[in-house]
Amino acid sequence: MKGDLTIRDCAQRLEGPLLFLDRPVSVGLNEAVEVIGADGRERMGRIAALDEQHIVVEVLDPTSELSLPGMLVRLLGVPLSFGVGPGLLGRIFDGVGRPLDGGPAVAIAAEQPIDGLPVNPVERDLPEDFIETGVSAIDLLNSLVRGQKLPIFSAGGLPHSRLAIDIAQHARLLHETDDRFAIVFAGIGVSHATAERFRRALEDSGALGRSALFLNLASDSSIQRLLTPRFALTAAEHLAFTEGLHVLVIMTDMTNYCEALREVSASHGEIPSRKGYPGHLYSDLATLFERAGRIRGRPGTLTQLPVLTMPGDDISHPIPDLTGYITEGQIVLDRDLDRRDVYPPVTVLPSLSRLMDLGTGKGYTDADHPALASQLYAAYARAREVRLLASVVGEEGLPAADRRYLAFGDTFEQRLLHQERPRSLVESMEIGWSLLRELPAGDLVRLSDAQIEAHVGTADGDDGPGD
Repeated sequence: MKGDLTIRDCAQRLEGPLLFLDRPVSVGLNEAVEVIGADGRERMGRIAALDEQHIVVEVLDPTSELSLPGMLVRLLGVPLSFGVGPGLLGRIFDGVGRPLDGGPAVAIAAEQPIDGLPVNPVERDLPEDFIETGVSAIDLLNSLVRGQKLPIFSAGGLPHSRLAIDIAQHARLLHETDDRFAIVFAGIGVSHATAERFRRALEDSGALGRSALFLNLASDSSIQRLLTPRFALTAAEHLAFTEGLHVLVIMTDMTNYCEALREVSASHGEIPSRKGYPGHLYSDLATLFERAGRIRGRPGTLTQLPVLTMPGDDISHPIPDLTGYITEGQIVLDRDLDRRDVYPPVTVLPSLSRLMDLGTGKGYTDADHPALASQLYAAYARAREVRLLASVVGEEGLPAADRRYLAFGDTFEQRLLHQERPRSLVESMEIGWSLLRELPAGDLVRLSDAQIEAHVGTADGDDGPGD
């Protein structure tokens, strides 16, 4: 038996946000439920677990005033959905899609299930073209491509919230008008102060007009925390694949999402896996991250930039470890750079954008962009090796060529990585070329002779590779 059905006197017990019911009818996982208490208030929920005799409902709203006597439960027979329409941009919602800005409800054009619609893999196109974030360490060295999922690995106390705001305010397309670009920003498990910071930053910069903001507070239930990225991604899918926009989804902090998943999993009695997280953590994260991409025949794209904090600064922790398997690279923030007042503290060597070649170079950014990025990476890698050697033998014990790279490493961090304001890709490239002019031309083996002649020339005092 399916469809809208109201039943009473079926509740067994209530444990926090979990409502345990007898199972009088046939239902399915993740179907929507309305719980109506004796006070007449409707509370939304969804079916989280079931067996032949029992149903477990996750109630999204507070249950402190909900009593079992007189309770009505309406089984809607459909998955939990979000009403989407043309008025999503410029709005602020809570974690389950209810307006927080005092405005009217969104004019609903369609009800979309929050778990997404299945996409035939053969209909997927490769990510392609470039999104400029305003961050040199990303745009120049680890470029973000439309349709990509590129996480930011941070740690407690690092300025990942500030970085997320900066990207939301200044991200843009190079070859499209601004009205083709949109931001969906999801704050997951954030404090009231951080939520207000997100809201004010987008409003004051004018970026809210092209954004949809979803805010799940730390005081909200764990159940809502699990649904926030799903509501945000449902809105993003509508904007991208129905309205034809290029959408960048920023989700922070996915670690709060995973902690909520662990909490809810334990309350269901599931057997824990690594560090207490459920064994399905990988597949659960994949259901979110794999909603990014391009679909053949549809003009829009959906790009994801999720932010997570690594517990204990451990990149091998299950959350960043599993995220790295699903996504296409990572941007890693570094505590040592942050201590030296480098903002954003992006450490270049462990950072990677696996799809960078699909969105950079001739026809996308600049024909010399890939070679410049490769040469800067190689030179900085050598500078880091020299810095390690200098910590052992002292700077005075280094040959002249190594001292030049030691100086290059410091200049690279202070002039390229550190930035007081957003930069265009053109500005970032010019800084990159100016840094390479400090090195011997003979060492620039990642550049062609024509590129060296056009952009670098010969460094002063160049005695060749054996300097």
